[in-house]
Formats: sequence, structure tokens, C-alpha cells
Amino acid sequence: MQNIRNIAIIAHVDHGKTTLVDKILHFTNLFRDNDGTGDLILDNNDLERERGITIVAKNVSVEYKGVKINVIDTPGHADFGGEVERVLKMADGVVLLVDAFEGPMPQTRFVTQKALSLGLKPLVVVNKVDKENCRPEEVYENVFDLFFSLDATEEQLAFPVLYGSSKHGWMSTDWKEKKEDVSELLDAIINHFPPSPFVEGTLQMQITSLDYSTFVGRIAIGRVARGIIKEGQPISLVKRDGKIVKSRVKELHTFEGLGRRRVQEVKCGDICAVVGIEGFDIGDTIADFDNPEQLEVISIDEPTMNMLFTINNSPFFGKEGKLVTSRHIHDRLQKELEKNLALRVVPTESPDAWLVYGRGILHLSVLIETMRREGYELQVGQPQVILKEIDGKKCEPIEVLVVDVPAEVSGKVIELVTQRKGELLVMETKGEMQHLEFEIPSRGIIGLRNNVLTATAGEAVMAHRLKGYEPWRGTIPGRLHGVLISLDKGTTTAYSIDKLQDRGKFFVDPGVDIYEGQILGEHIRDNDLTINIVKGKQLTNMRASGTDDNTRIAPAIKFSLEESMEYIQADEYIEVTPQSIRLRKIYLTENERKVNAKKFQ
Repeated sequence: MQNIRNIAIIAHVDHGKTTLVDKILHFTNLFRDNDGTGDLILDNNDLERERGITIVAKNVSVEYKGVKINVIDTPGHADFGGEVERVLKMADGVVLLVDAFEGPMPQTRFVTQKALSLGLKPLVVVNKVDKENCRPEEVYENVFDLFFSLDATEEQLAFPVLYGSSKHGWMSTDWKEKKEDVSELLDAIINHFPPSPFVEGTLQMQITSLDYSTFVGRIAIGRVARGIIKEGQPISLVKRDGKIVKSRVKELHTFEGLGRRRVQEVKCGDICAVVGIEGFDIGDTIADFDNPEQLEVISIDEPTMNMLFTINNSPFFGKEGKLVTSRHIHDRLQKELEKNLALRVVPTESPDAWLVYGRGILHLSVLIETMRREGYELQVGQPQVILKEIDGKKCEPIEVLVVDVPAEVSGKVIELVTQRKGELLVMETKGEMQHLEFEIPSRGIIGLRNNVLTATAGEAVMAHRLKGYEPWRGTIPGRLHGVLISLDKGTTTAYSIDKLQDRGKFFVDPGVDIYEGQILGEHIRDNDLTINIVKGKQLTNMRASGTDDNTRIAPAIKFSLEESMEYIQADEYIEVTPQSIRLRKIYLTENERKVNAKKFQ
């Protein structure tokens, strides 16, 4: 038997997975004392650090008591479920992390279901027991009930449980007894999870992840499922559709700490990176040269939402970005498809536009945000949910929405969700908070977060996951207010904004360049209004007392990318450039908008 354990750490967003991996890395002395590694070592791209979430699954390995432990850190957000589904294939067991106050959340359920259905052994860690109002025993019961409801086997239900605080770096079998380090967790991993078995036979390895290096190109990462893979070995690459391509392994690397080490051979059970194979995709099998056998292809849940991506054709085109043509955007989307399994890109009738299908608003916004940081300019349309016809009925995706909110404002949340065809299923009191569970169409969630946070003064905690497709629930009221649209091109003036403040709320400050057809603010009524805010004050040499009061302007409302995606309607685009996010009408002149108005009804 080999001394290898492959474990994945799964949890809901913000329950402390990446922090726990940090503590394991520090405890196993991967760094010298003077290494300034900082926190959240594995969240290594800017977007992950800014948002405080894991987007891409990553793996590291540590040595403990002579055993090699491969640790896979997974995203907690259901929009990145495609990442979780494929990396769980590399694991023998999962460490499920649960917050000692919040307990199992919707996305905990989502990833746990995937892990249990793959037959992985679980180990439960109740984290953050140092928080106020924590209820570790209740949470343990909740996790047991969750496993039972997900049809866990007898063996899976006999899971060990540890309590602790990732932030303070300790784990213990008793939550009242604080320890010094995370050694009890590592001991439990070694004792509870079986060593990776060695399966005799010809080579089989499924590609579950990929990396890219400017020196050697694309690198295939996966776990060797059977046999041994050697450097220089000729192999067969079995594609998802069964087609076989002959190739050769140029280099082999295993994971060691945060880096990789080049080796001559890797035995079954270990995770490795293979260099030199061309034209592979995630889910392909690396198999024996002479008699290749394919492993079961990874099935990925279908996307639930799509958005139109198109080139930037606004008057400010090309001012800020370098990559602006349709060829640039097309090539970038094709490159994203190689590693983003849950994404689909479909060409449209126009050569400059594509429909991009994804798991949710966050999934698509991370792609758009990454592209703008790389220097791309593009425009995106309103997110649309994907409808299906099942047994002759029009069906739409339905989600389970969970909201934790202070009891005194729970009525406002229920009212907002029911307006959007949501149904209240569960209402429980958790300490001072009210725990609400709804079933709501995916359409209803678009734009809901802003309204709920406004109604609850930012106190609500929302999470949702896809339940499945159900019959169409009817029309949902859209945005209640119209927008203020620019009549002219130029620079905004404080004088004009001040005079028009009674017409609505503005999204732009004075002194900003704007163009005709750009959305400048929200109207107080339900219709759109065209305004001119580039007019300056007529200056005369006459002075009258009291007419030259200083302008007092309310601060402009600034939308994030996700908020913009939730705000726009069918006849509007978001213009995304490396430095700006602007809202605009698809048709910029008022005349064109009148001619094409029927298209959007």
C-alpha cells in the first residue's frame, strides 16, 4: 500500500476552507518562519482576493508522519459547481467544513450531494466555534440530517467530527477543549481515510484539471486511476467522444507543497501533471498505447443562463482597451472553454456577437471581469434564463433560495420574493435571525439581491442553488422605473445635473465624458426620459443676489458589474472596458429607439 491520501475540502462560501488550508500548510512547516506568505495563500489571483471567494479549484500536497496528503481546495459557490464536480473525481475522501453558527447552507448541500453520490468518505469539521451564538451540537445534528436526506450509506453516516477554528489554527474532538494546532485533524485524515489503493493493470488517468505555461503550453492534471505513468512513455489519448489520438509524455510532475517536482514515474493513486500532450480537453482519458480503455466521462450540470457578448460599438470604442475586435473576443471565449467546463459559447447570426451560456450571474460576471482586466472591450446584454420544453410544457429553472435576516425586517423580504413568484417553504428562528427558505424561478433572482439588501439595510445573507426545471410560473414584473438617457455628447456639468435632480437619481458625476444614448440615471417615473446634462450656465455680466448659490448634488450611484447585469433591461447593453462600466441603450438615437421599440415588447 502507498502512503497517499487524496482529500477535497468542501464547504459553503466563506465558511473557512482556504483559511484551513493555510493553517495546514503552516503547520506542516512548508514555509520558513521568515517567509512573508500572508493569508489565503491559495486564493492567488486578484479577483479571488478582492471578492474573498475561491473561483478555481487548486491542489497542494503536504507531508505528515511520513504520509503524503494531497489537499484540493474547492470553490463554495454553486455557480462554480463545474469546478467542484471535476476535482472530486481526484479525491478518496472529503472534509466537509460547516460554520458553527450558520450550519449547512444550500451550497453545502450542493457539493455534499456530489461527493456522497461519488461514494467518497466524509469527515466533518465544525468551524468557527469561537464565534458568538455558535451552536456546535445543533450543527452536528443538522449535518447528520443532511447526510441522511441525501441517501448517504451506513458507512458515510458514521463520519467522525472535529471542532475548531481555522482562523486561530486549532482543531479538537471536543469544542470546549481548545488545542494548540491542527494535528488532530491531520491524524483523523490519516486514520479515517483509506490509503489510495494501487490498481494493477494498464495505464488509466482522467484529465480533471489543466494548467498553462508559456514555455511548455497546456499541462494536463489528473489522478492516475490504474497502473503507472512514466516519462517518455507513448500513450493514447481517448477523447470524450471515443476518438483516440496517439501521443507521448514529455515530462511528469507531482505536487509538492505549493509547487511541483519533476519525477520519472507516478504510480496509481497519486495526482500528477503531464506535459507534452496536445489537443486534450477536461474529461479525456490518458490510456495505454496498445489497448486504450476509456474512463467514465465527467458529466457536468447544464448551464441555466445566457448572455449576449458583442463587440464594443459605442462612440468611445477603443479609447481604453487594446483588444477590441470580434476576432480578439472570439479567440478569448474559445480559450475560456478549454478550462471552464460549465460554459458554452454559441455563435449568433451576427459575426460580432455570441451567446455565452453559464451557471449564473456570478459565473458569467467573473469571466467578464477577467476579460476587462486583460485589456478587452466588449458589450453584454441582459442575462436570460434558459427555458426547456418538458412533456409539451414550457419549463424554467427553479432555485432554492435561503435568506437569513433580522426578524423585524423579515416581512419585507417575504414580500419582495413573493412578488417575483417565490413561494415560502420554511420559516424558523435562529437566535436573533429569521431563517427563510423559498422556491423561486431563476428569473426572479436576477435583480433581487439589491432590493433585499436595500430593504434590510444590508443585514440579509442570501444563498441559492438550482433545484431543477418546473413549469413556467408566469410573468415577473421588471424594473419599476424608467431611465434618464443622454441627448447629446459632451462633458457633464454640475449646473445641469443640479437643475435635473428632481427628475431622478444620477449614475454619473459632473465632469465626465458621455455620449448620446448613454444611461445617466434612474427616472422617478416608469417611462424613459431623454435629458441634456452637458449644458453649461449662460454667463452674463449681470449679477443678481441669491441666484449664484453653490450647486448641491447628491452623490452618483455607482453599480458594480453584477449590479449592472441585474439592472439592465432587454433594450440595453453594458459597455465594459478596462477602466469603465457604462450602461447604454442598444439604439443610441431617439429616432432609432422609436423605430425598433416593438422588438423589445
